[in-house]
Amino acid sequence: MIGKKIRMERIMNRNSGKTVIVPMDHGVTQGPIAGLINIQQTIKAVVKGGANAIILHKGLVETGHMDRGRDVGLILHLSASTEMAPNKDSKVMVCTVEEAIKLGADAVSIHVNLGDQDEKMMLKDLSSAAKVAMEWGMPLLAMMYTRGPKVKSEYDVKVVKHAARLGAELGADMVKVPYTGSSESFQEVVEGCSVPVVIAGGEKIETDKDILEMVKGAISAGGAGVSIGRNVFQHKDPEKIVKAISKIVHKGFTVEESLKELKGK
Repeated sequence: MIGKKIRMERIMNRNSGKTVIVPMDHGVTQGPIAGLINIQQTIKAVVKGGANAIILHKGLVETGHMDRGRDVGLILHLSASTEMAPNKDSKVMVCTVEEAIKLGADAVSIHVNLGDQDEKMMLKDLSSAAKVAMEWGMPLLAMMYTRGPKVKSEYDVKVVKHAARLGAELGADMVKVPYTGSSESFQEVVEGCSVPVVIAGGEKIETDKDILEMVKGAISAGGAGVSIGRNVFQHKDPEKIVKAISKIVHKGFTVEESLKELKGK
């Protein structure tokens, strides 16, 4: 479908076929945390750094919109929960594909926590969103996490590759999963999934080198890019870290080369 193809090109780099996404949907879950208090300022920084797309909830689209400068792809997040809930891993639908279209989105995203007690509800929501997204030619990014009592480690390649495959099987056009810790193990995830796979940034990472090594490992394994939030918008210089990440994702830079650019050497 040409509509979906055009929209996918708005959230990915046409030349590299990969993407650098900065999710900024954390305000619903955690409130106005550092880096997201002035949302437009952060958006300007990551766009200047070369981000291909950002992820927002529907209420911040107008606030975050920039009417000048370089454009950026908009992915609207469809599901949510808060840290105040009895079960914060139970996500519910708070937006529709049709709303996203009206707000000018280029794609939509949905969060699923596999292994949670409400897994069946979230899988049903993913399937329903995929059906409507397909009808409208709207790309769907499925954020597939493994968080439940049966999951010993959400980074275990066995559960991560299952999560990625499940997202593809239920109709996602791209899946986001945790990085499994090595390029070799993450290759199994990519090989078992028929749609592009991007890695989540996860919790705050200690050093820039650690961030960039994770990115390089995923790209070397055949990953389609990254979707990194806190390690970008809470970085001391969001613009520079996005530039460094983009060099690895789109230009094939080494970690050392990107670190030199980041440090201005």
